[in-house]
Amino acid sequence: MFGTGQILAEDDAEGALEQGPLYLRIRDMLAAAISSGRLPKGALLLEGPVAALFASTRTPVRQAFALLESAGAIRRFDGRGFLVGQGRGAPKRLVLTAEMLGLGEEAPALRKAPAWEAIYESLEREMVHLSVFGRHRISEVELARARGVGRQVARDALTRLEALGIVEKDERMRWTLVPLDAERMRDLHDIRAALEPLALVQAAPFIPPDARLMMTERLEEALARYPDLPVAAMDGLETDLHITCLSYCPNRELLIALRRARFMLSVSKHIIGVSHLMPAEEPFIAEHLAVFRALDVDDGARAAETLRHHIVVSLPKVVARVEDLRAAHRPQVPVYAAPVAR
Repeated sequence: MFGTGQILAEDDAEGALEQGPLYLRIRDMLAAAISSGRLPKGALLLEGPVAALFASTRTPVRQAFALLESAGAIRRFDGRGFLVGQGRGAPKRLVLTAEMLGLGEEAPALRKAPAWEAIYESLEREMVHLSVFGRHRISEVELARARGVGRQVARDALTRLEALGIVEKDERMRWTLVPLDAERMRDLHDIRAALEPLALVQAAPFIPPDARLMMTERLEEALARYPDLPVAAMDGLETDLHITCLSYCPNRELLIALRRARFMLSVSKHIIGVSHLMPAEEPFIAEHLAVFRALDVDDGARAAETLRHHIVVSLPKVVARVEDLRAAHRPQVPVYAAPVAR
């Protein structure tokens, strides 16, 4: 029997999976406000007021600002905060409103960020790293105590992780961390290679051209700057193709079938540039660009085959990075986790 709170938590998790991480949604909303002129050149952006408008903590806003700065949409100046655009003009100290950021009735979900998002990113990172070292039991109570949140918030965060297949419940309904080994990575990649190209073909007619252009421009900018990119920017590029584009697929059952396989995106995100340095050669940007080039000329078959090839060739890279992590690091077991004997 599911309680109302658990059902709501699962609904929140599903929505976040389809839309991508909160900091990327905030970035996209701010980028749209800047490009449309609702946020004029020179407007001062501060973490606190922006976080209040998005009903979020400052952390995702800080991440969004870092991405916008790396794209040249905002800049630092002598004072506190960021200014919209480039140049040397004086800051415009405007009172930001929801309408300026595009947070009217059309985007109410973004303003009601669930409480679990405040702890989710760091929790996911810990779980992914720990999963490399085998199965662990997770205490919901100890997690809540360690993060200084209520038990419901901890449960909601674990439910989000469960949707990705990072944790599961055992026969006694206790949370357990699913171990990550080469066999599981191969199985998940097989699912992605079979289903993501199909989802892309079905999604292609519904991806807004301006959104697709913005994603293409981000890839071009990243390719020119690599490896001088923040980890969040790399994660954003992965999200653009594998989550945002595919979310336009009208076959909802197909997207649900893909959900657990997206765990592999989290593996790459938390290893590249975090446990490991950025690779000498960029790992996927040119391959993503090839997919978008095919979409630009309405060649869905070529886009699907290019995406399938990209997924297939990425598997050995991810497996090697995980094996390197396992060999070179000792597991840092948090207080809310305990190894499960084999």
